[in-house]
Amino acid sequence: MSLIQKNIGSKRYSKIRVFCVLFFSVFSLYAQSSAAPDWPIIAGTARGLYGLDWPGKSEALWSGGAVKKIIKSRAEWIMLGSEGILASRNLKDWENRSRGLPVKTLKVFDNGGKSFLSVVQEIKDVELNPANHDVMVCATKDRVFVSRNAGRSWQSLGMPPYRTNGIKAVAAANLPDGGNSGALIVFAAHSTYGVFYINADATDAKWTEIEDGIDKLETTGNTDEVSDIAVVLRENGASEIFASQTFRGRVYRLDWERKAFIPVYSGGHPFATIDSLDPGTASLRFVREGEIAQIDYQGGAVRPRPDLGGAIRTIASNLKIRPDCVLMRENRQRNAELVNLSELWLLDETAIASTAGKSDPPANAPFAAAAWGKEGLYLPVNHAMDDKSLKPYLDTIANRNLNMIVIDMKDDYGRLRFTPLNQDIAAKGRVFRPLDIDALLLKMKSLGIYTVARIVVFKDPVLAARNGNKYAVWDAKNSKPWAGYRDVRRKVPAEPEKFDREDLIEIIATNDPEFEILRTYYDERWVDPYSEEVWDYIAAVSAELAARGFDEIQFDYIRFPTDGVNLADARYRWQDSGMDMESAILSFLRHIRARVTAPISIDIYGANGWYRTGARTGQEVELLAPWVDVICPMYYPSHFEQDFLAQRPEEMRPFRIYYLGTLRASRIGRGQIIVRPYVQAFYLNVSYDRKYYNLDYVRREIEGVRNAGSPGFTYWNNSGRYDDIPFP
Repeated sequence: MSLIQKNIGSKRYSKIRVFCVLFFSVFSLYAQSSAAPDWPIIAGTARGLYGLDWPGKSEALWSGGAVKKIIKSRAEWIMLGSEGILASRNLKDWENRSRGLPVKTLKVFDNGGKSFLSVVQEIKDVELNPANHDVMVCATKDRVFVSRNAGRSWQSLGMPPYRTNGIKAVAAANLPDGGNSGALIVFAAHSTYGVFYINADATDAKWTEIEDGIDKLETTGNTDEVSDIAVVLRENGASEIFASQTFRGRVYRLDWERKAFIPVYSGGHPFATIDSLDPGTASLRFVREGEIAQIDYQGGAVRPRPDLGGAIRTIASNLKIRPDCVLMRENRQRNAELVNLSELWLLDETAIASTAGKSDPPANAPFAAAAWGKEGLYLPVNHAMDDKSLKPYLDTIANRNLNMIVIDMKDDYGRLRFTPLNQDIAAKGRVFRPLDIDALLLKMKSLGIYTVARIVVFKDPVLAARNGNKYAVWDAKNSKPWAGYRDVRRKVPAEPEKFDREDLIEIIATNDPEFEILRTYYDERWVDPYSEEVWDYIAAVSAELAARGFDEIQFDYIRFPTDGVNLADARYRWQDSGMDMESAILSFLRHIRARVTAPISIDIYGANGWYRTGARTGQEVELLAPWVDVICPMYYPSHFEQDFLAQRPEEMRPFRIYYLGTLRASRIGRGQIIVRPYVQAFYLNVSYDRKYYNLDYVRREIEGVRNAGSPGFTYWNNSGRYDDIPFP
């Protein structure tokens, strides 16, 4: 008998022995379930999270969606991706920490029935407070949130005083503010309006702008986009803030006391991207085009890190997919410092445009290869009715070395310019002077010309009037189909006026007998972008055109109405709970993508390709890029404010707009799409065009597109006059 048995008795010993065995068995099971595998590399990709070791062995750790960012707190791994924010103690069991954050509803329409997907609204960024890992901050497109319990609950900090959505990055740090020596300060960076901060501990906290020192976009007065904000925690507990810019290639340190940013690095190029700031103990690492580099805190020396870039390319080779983020040891030593980098698409030279040009189409877009390298013109359908009217355009295509036409198949007035075989299409639309598309496509293919069917989507007076205005955007004030208008107060004319289009003009009486309101309606009638029946109609049109031989389907007016002093009166009767503009456009594109096996392109406002915002239209490039192959920003210089980028030499303004705009859209889309701008080949009676429009105007636009490395463009002239486009 053992000593223990002698002291406590054999019966009591037996109970303790059983308890100990059970305790250590349960503890062992818990330890096995909670202990994370000792992976030196964790990589997030479009298809999930992977653990890798240095020789190349890999294991799938999570496969529930895309992963954009992975962060290590003291106790957990925090993952940001398509499923929101998730946390795990063992890299196996993941808890969703997105509860309380905004939810986006996507509508699915299939076989006549609709269902809904509830997804977390896209989270633009998530960060830990390095001084307290229980404190997390994140942001959607238009709101900032803070959590003090590692994401288990969230508090909204509202939105800085922006006029549009477009948040890009957030951060949190303990900094002196007022009488508090260690207040929780939350930072947010906006695509257009710079950096703001708020004291999250204050009861009457307000967002305050910090713009001093950061580069502004020329001629605008607006701070150019800040791509990332990083907090460095010093050994003495003090926090230091760094920021980078998306389109300027610069890194700054924040002088908190002066509330000013101090430049610490510039790439020396007029356009460059720096993102994903990663604070180390001795240096600040970051991702720039084609490589990883770092800035030493002491002395400010900048040097590339080819070892890290090479390791990430090896990871991509092993996984057969590009990593979007990594958490890895700086070298193979077990106690080496962790490196945390995201936005790794910047290392993929086929995904970024540069002055050297791109050699390959985006690998992730399903039909991008077919749409690559297309340069052409918009061909008014009335000019393609016979060989005689078509010949001048074929001559222009040949002598300008073009290889593409874009032609209306559903025009701005909702008219179908072909005879559909599907009778359901004819029932909703109106066939008007149809083109023999079979003969046209046969001719184009014989000449090696790529054909694009332009489909005007949500501006459609024909469909808006069908079935008792069932699909129309509704006027809540007047209980009729909505139409945007503008008002002008004027003196009553001596003689009554006659108008060519009486339906577009209305005289409104006022209380003053000498004055009246001349109300002019925009020549637009809209269908409801939330309507699944509208989507199905467009899908049927698109699928038939692709099946009959068009190489590409292009959507124009894939947006909400934007014009009219009465926009606030517009109501969307098909809008389901939880849906917003972006979810309507996304739901539409999901519906189309499942039904059309051809390249899909979309036309967007120039401003939506220039800034990270879908304000007013729902055209947010970041969200749209995964669902299309080509994005076509309309960077018409005449449509921007006339002093926009008109610094000296002023005649170079068309080049600047197309060069910088093409690069910016490529970056905002993270290299996932082809950027094929529409080029202004028309004169508009605005101040800049009156002074500068000529043959060089159009040539400089093309030089801007090509110098940006874009694999295509489309000349636009609504009347079909192309005398101004340059010869090779």
